[in-house]
Amino acid sequence: MSYWTLELASSLDDAPWPATKDELIDYANRSGAPEEVIENLTELEDDGEIYESIEDIWPDYPTKEDFFFNEEEY
Repeated sequence: MSYWTLELASSLDDAPWPATKDELIDYANRSGAPEEVIENLTELEDDGEIYESIEDIWPDYPTKEDFFFNEEEY
């Protein structure tokens, strides 16, 4: 069972999206991503699917909107 954290997912920010599972694993290896990232990618089903973004891999990926806060309070 794979698990993602913001830190792990962020290591794929500059991946060559859209990408296949093999391309993402190759990118993670070349970019020095944490071992957990490579393990998570390895656990993806490999049906030749093209992943458009991290959201395709981790649907709960927090977007910038999730971190919105009222700047006037500071």
